[in-house]
Amino acid sequence: MARSYVHEARRRVGPRRERIRPIIERLVLEHPDAVIALRFRDPVELVVSVMLSAQTTDVTVNRVTERLFAKYRRPEDYLAVPLGELEADIRPTGTFRQKAKNLRGAMRMLVEEYDGEVPERLDELVRLPGVGRKTANVVAAERGATQGIVVDTHVRRLSQRLGLTKHEDPVKIERDLVRIVPRADWARFPHLLIWHGRRVCIARSPHCEDCVLVDLCPSSRVQRSATIVQASAPPPTRLKPARS
Repeated sequence: MARSYVHEARRRVGPRRERIRPIIERLVLEHPDAVIALRFRDPVELVVSVMLSAQTTDVTVNRVTERLFAKYRRPEDYLAVPLGELEADIRPTGTFRQKAKNLRGAMRMLVEEYDGEVPERLDELVRLPGVGRKTANVVAAERGATQGIVVDTHVRRLSQRLGLTKHEDPVKIERDLVRIVPRADWARFPHLLIWHGRRVCIARSPHCEDCVLVDLCPSSRVQRSATIVQASAPPPTRLKPARS
């Protein structure tokens, strides 16, 4: 896309600080079910689920953890079986050898340094083997201790398309987002983008004609001459997108 076109498109839709609130409000109405898809019952299961979700689908993780969590109930349980047995139990999630190694390391640290409890602070969570900033942000947010904004592939793609960031690096994208997204929305904002990315703003063929953000998005393929829409304004009339 030509730089001149991008500049013109961003000028047309308005500054990102003015657009962020209507973006969030419209997505809340469009995706009221936008919550984490992983199933868990406690913080330990949450950590395990998020760690296993790397490079696989939430559906696969939930299928694996349904049996896994019946067998492994405490951090100590992951240390009580041979490594090969744990690998076999999580094999369908892919890269199972590295995941099993990280799970054992994380569980050992929880037992030895945190009395078997999952810490809430981001700087402590990222010390756990296999837990990066994205995983730590997910765990903290789902526990009601939000300290940042989760940036996964959907969040990165939609943030760029919406003109909320120009960066590729997740850390820099998060830095841009926390500057404009109200802190009260830090936890749900990623879920809104994730579900919108799955249902409407598809990676290769976005359904711009069905998008509630069509007049707020500089990347929209639908030609409009609308100016910036205030937060109280309703989204443009459109056909309801099909749900997968």
